[in-house]
Amino acid sequence: MSAGRGQTKAMATGERSISVDGNRLTFLPEGAQRWAALMALIDGAKTSLRLLYYIYAADRSGAAVRSALLRAMDRGVSVALLIDGFGSSDTHANYFRELHERGAKFCRFNPSLGRSYLLRNHQKLALADGETDQARILIGGFNIEDSYFGDLADKAWRDIGLLAEGPAAARVVAYYDALMSWALNRRSRMKTLRAVVRRFSEHDGPLQWQYGGPMQFKSPWALATIHDLARANDLEMIAAYFAPMSGMIRRIAGVARRGRVRIITAAKSDNRATIDAARSTYARLLRRGAQVFEYQPTRLHSKLLVMDDVVHVGSSNFDLRSLYLNMEMMLRVHDPDFAIMMRSYFEHELGNSSPITADVLRKAGWLQRLRWRIGWFLVTSLDYTITRRFALRVP
Repeated sequence: MSAGRGQTKAMATGERSISVDGNRLTFLPEGAQRWAALMALIDGAKTSLRLLYYIYAADRSGAAVRSALLRAMDRGVSVALLIDGFGSSDTHANYFRELHERGAKFCRFNPSLGRSYLLRNHQKLALADGETDQARILIGGFNIEDSYFGDLADKAWRDIGLLAEGPAAARVVAYYDALMSWALNRRSRMKTLRAVVRRFSEHDGPLQWQYGGPMQFKSPWALATIHDLARANDLEMIAAYFAPMSGMIRRIAGVARRGRVRIITAAKSDNRATIDAARSTYARLLRRGAQVFEYQPTRLHSKLLVMDDVVHVGSSNFDLRSLYLNMEMMLRVHDPDFAIMMRSYFEHELGNSSPITADVLRKAGWLQRLRWRIGWFLVTSLDYTITRRFALRVP
């Protein structure tokens, strides 16, 4: 184990690439790496750029990306930008006026008030030259905001990114265009959005794009996760927002019975209720044999699942919104070498995390436990139930 510590430390501080099914996957665990990859993708685009972000902030990073998009348009590159109306509500529409006036396709997802406004497009992607054999896509949990491109010394968000180059990136073009078309049409129906999620989610091959959305039942990504958990003997998970229901906890417990489960959640976040909601699940997980840890250095935002030789990486948290309601995208990678690489990263993050034990939970006072239960109610019963009822009533 000690021989691997140097390797895992290097893994955390340097990007690493691997080939899977004719695609080059480059893991980007540090903010500076993600920023360099994003700017290189935009500045290197030859024909087209498609961007989709939950948060696009009007800060230094936002201004630099906007300038890079304008430069791309000067080179004759077509540009499309889709942002979430809720996540990017602090960024005024005038901020994107020049892009729009110069011919970029721009839209806010669900910008108007109403029941559908409760939905979130939580996906993050930057896709270049998708119509060519040089297609490249950058995914992960990070948004366009300064705090996602800093480091631990800056107390920035701790997140991950993945650059995929090859035919898998090109397969996202049709999905993005269908989603943009839906968002631009003010009369679009919710059932059409559900059809987009189902149609473009993949079910075969070493690399599969799995999407989530406001489905009447479980989303394709939720179903894929359930399927992989049912067969796994070893689960490593980093979940910035962790609040699964009892059924999913039972599935995690099944993995623990067959082998090993280790979960890293957040000790610091932008929302206290989400931490409390996660802590309300710890006792059940520990009783069922899972190991739980909280990441300490800064606010956690990573989303990663490693189940035997299968890895899920992308935008989705492990809570009810992400599993069943939000628009999400995850890349499912079935490759033993890639799984080893991601498990090495998990081991490094484990070194910055504190174990949660039964003794730790016993020391929590009744006020803390009450706060955890309230957090659980706010995150699951209140927010999720109201949103789901509204979303499923919208035609």
